[in-house]
Amino acid sequence: MKWLPVAGLAGSAQAALRFGCSTLTVQRLDPVVEPGNAPSAHVHQIVGGNAFNATVDPSIDVGERATCTTCLYSEDFSNYWTAVLYFRHRNGSYKRVAQYPNAPSLHDGQKAGMTIYYTQESFSSNGNQKITAFKPGFRMTVGSPATNTREGAEKFHGLRYTCLQSVLTRGSETFELPKEPCPAGIMAIHHFPACWDGKNLDSPDHQSHMYNTGKGGFQVAAACPASHPVRMPQVAYETMWNTTEFNDKELWPEDGSQPFVWSTGDAKGYSTHADYLFGWKGDSLQRAMDSNCFFQDCGTDRAKGVLKIQTPAEKNACTVKTTVNEDIDGCEFIRYLSGTRVLLTMPRAGCASGSEDGEGVRRPKKQ
Repeated sequence: MKWLPVAGLAGSAQAALRFGCSTLTVQRLDPVVEPGNAPSAHVHQIVGGNAFNATVDPSIDVGERATCTTCLYSEDFSNYWTAVLYFRHRNGSYKRVAQYPNAPSLHDGQKAGMTIYYTQESFSSNGNQKITAFKPGFRMTVGSPATNTREGAEKFHGLRYTCLQSVLTRGSETFELPKEPCPAGIMAIHHFPACWDGKNLDSPDHQSHMYNTGKGGFQVAAACPASHPVRMPQVAYETMWNTTEFNDKELWPEDGSQPFVWSTGDAKGYSTHADYLFGWKGDSLQRAMDSNCFFQDCGTDRAKGVLKIQTPAEKNACTVKTTVNEDIDGCEFIRYLSGTRVLLTMPRAGCASGSEDGEGVRRPKKQ
């Protein structure tokens, strides 16, 4: 992914959104791929609006149903989620890896979560195509939890990892989880396709109604094909996993292999995937796409308040109830991953309260 400085793009004639969302919940639910299943097959970390549940009926307008959101823009009640990263100790137990807010920091005080992007053909151009906002009921996925080869992973453009040397590191992306300790953690990147068939709000595989004409994230993409003629915003996620707690190689497997594993059970990284469930209120996303606001300026006076923003405290206060009541790693190592084997726990000394939400974990310093 090419990550460009805001200063060099502020003169763009098109809009682009970049904003943080605090963690909403971490549990085994997936209303897109496994609607109604509680629990779903593996653990997810979810951000966004509080209409999230095990089902989220497609006939419901999430933007009208939700009453709060963990995202910066108070009109965005969408839900965004990915699998969860775990550390595999050499004694066979697992510990969930905490998340921390992205940098440059959009708002201090965000509780874990991730950063969300809505861009156009590229950062600075819409390719002379109108950008059409998603419709109520729209949902999609990218990647697959079943992917277990590099060849399979390469079919999904824009799914990558960055071994962070500092919180500002960009570039040097890989298909696999990093094989060496990363000084500032691991960033997981998910880019969704941006061409829609103009008819279906979903498809049986949750992907066929969309088409990708780009070869990487935030790069110029070709025009949408006749089969998928409608240019939508390209949605992207960046999740910062604070792996620094586990950088001591004495904790790593004795064979020297990298110790991190997705909640799917994948230790290579090929199964990385993400889900998107649209939930912007009214015409708020279309207003933003039709404006020339850029990144967090979309909620400031400089952009004439095209979008409304909320404080970190308001974001962090939004919650949903726990539907699947199990230890997905609050303050213990877990012997097996949720959804894979029966959980057997063993205490971990010195675990701070609140760490299940990424709080109390020191954020890596800028270098």
